[in-house]
Amino acid sequence: MRRIQVLPDILISQIAAGEVVERPASALKELVENSLDAGATRIDIRLEQGGAKLLSVQDDGAGITADELPLALARHATSKIGALEDLERVASLGFRGEALASMASVARVSVASRGRGAAHAHQIEAEGAAPGAVRPAALASGTTVTVADLFFNTPARRKFLKSEATEYAHCAEVVRRMALSRPAVAFTLAHNGRVQLRYPSQALDERIGAVLGEDFVAAAVAVDEQAGPLHLQGMAALPAYSKSGRDAQYVFVNGRFVRDKVVTHALREAYRDILHHDRHPAYALFLSLPPEGVDVNVHPAKTEVRFRDSRGVHQFLFHAIERALSGSAAESREAVHHAPVQQNGNVVAMPLAAPPAQAWRGSQAGMPLGAREALAFYETLTREPEAVAAAEVTAHEYPLGFALGQLHGIYVLAQNAKGLVLVDMHAAHERVVYEKLKCAFDDRRVPTQVLLIPVTVTADERDVAAIGDHHEALAGIGFDIHPIAADTVAVRAVPALLKDADPLALTRDLLREIREFGVSRLITERRNELLGTLACHGAVRANRKLSIPEMNALLREMEATERAGQCNHGRPTWFQLSLADLDKWFRRGE
Repeated sequence: MRRIQVLPDILISQIAAGEVVERPASALKELVENSLDAGATRIDIRLEQGGAKLLSVQDDGAGITADELPLALARHATSKIGALEDLERVASLGFRGEALASMASVARVSVASRGRGAAHAHQIEAEGAAPGAVRPAALASGTTVTVADLFFNTPARRKFLKSEATEYAHCAEVVRRMALSRPAVAFTLAHNGRVQLRYPSQALDERIGAVLGEDFVAAAVAVDEQAGPLHLQGMAALPAYSKSGRDAQYVFVNGRFVRDKVVTHALREAYRDILHHDRHPAYALFLSLPPEGVDVNVHPAKTEVRFRDSRGVHQFLFHAIERALSGSAAESREAVHHAPVQQNGNVVAMPLAAPPAQAWRGSQAGMPLGAREALAFYETLTREPEAVAAAEVTAHEYPLGFALGQLHGIYVLAQNAKGLVLVDMHAAHERVVYEKLKCAFDDRRVPTQVLLIPVTVTADERDVAAIGDHHEALAGIGFDIHPIAADTVAVRAVPALLKDADPLALTRDLLREIREFGVSRLITERRNELLGTLACHGAVRANRKLSIPEMNALLREMEATERAGQCNHGRPTWFQLSLADLDKWFRRGE
């Protein structure tokens, strides 16, 4: 057995490098953070072979003086903190003083810099060991750091690198994150001699569009919320823009990209009611708070943080995004684009938050002639004579307009002041029923509908036993279900909101949920999933013929329902086609 001994400095640095420099992308992240901390307004990045052969970062920042260059490559040497108090309120991206020293221990590193006002530039190099002497260099301003042959002296580490394309993809993602965090800074990324990414200095919304795409911007709502010291801004995509993975989720805390469990959970909960559990939301969000309110010294990669008041941050994020998505704040509703969202030329989503009623108030004479005629015609058919005059004053206040008819028993066609509205009647009614069930459930007042003839359902004996043990809990959500045999239950009442549902299918789905999760979990942690299942049963089914008054009743309920723009699974419930769109299709005016 070996005796305890002090490790050589080079081995200590190589061990530390394993935490800080996992691959070219992690080295790139550290270098770009240093450039941003130096106040750079332009950062040019050059890669070869995915960054494994060469990684160069050039900036126009404050630079490093000649006498400080050796310290730049020393371990635990930094200009960003000097005492414990500084560590407790870190405002810079870097602060550990490990990155360059770690890179110098596993690569060939060169640092050339010219401080502002300095007469000349200077350079220092290191090759897997102690740095060499400082010597003059040619550089106009700022700093250029070059990392060549990463892991050349640690072949075991080098073997773990992936293909050139994979390593480049990780580096490009780092640049996208950094570009989002600092929209005022210009970035360029070149790989093997060809420029791949170029971001000029931009406003935040322009930078979001440049990084995430205009499709994202068109499908997103603006977020700008403040509560005390907490400030959240950015964009959150509506559910129709959901993704199969988490690749379009960007969260920054005080300008630092993070993957934090508290933040992720809060945002997931905000989307919970409007997004299918197999899909993932997309967003670019920027949270600001006092530096002392967040601990960034949790992990060497600095992507994990710890909030001093994690519960307060969670609630703030949850309510801010929930308000933006539901359209309850006027500024969020106004941010919704009233044009189709397109991908590859195909319409995939429409604005899902109904426009505020105030936008429709005013003179009915301001409506297009066709809309006025349709409203007048509808009123004469469906209203009593004395109600027609009142209708002329209020009809234009309905954002979703009035029904014209039904298409294939699936869609409701309606006309509003803007043009044509298409509604998926099942999806829309499902959201209406779901929100009503939630309110009733939260108020602990779920009205029941007694069945004229009880329905008997054959079930597994274990399920029947579970029903018997939780009769009171089920009664609390509107069900009166009693075992009448070892393998049979009788359904005597269902929630009144589901009175038109098939009680047999409804009970079987309920029993399946109970079998999988148990009654207690269903009513607590899986409450929304349960109510979503029930709402699907209570919603009007496809191929059911609706009368004009029934269609209009659905439209009015949608206007009065929160989040009516999408069903419980995140699919859109209605689309708006403007008269301008229709004129364009039919080439009117040409």
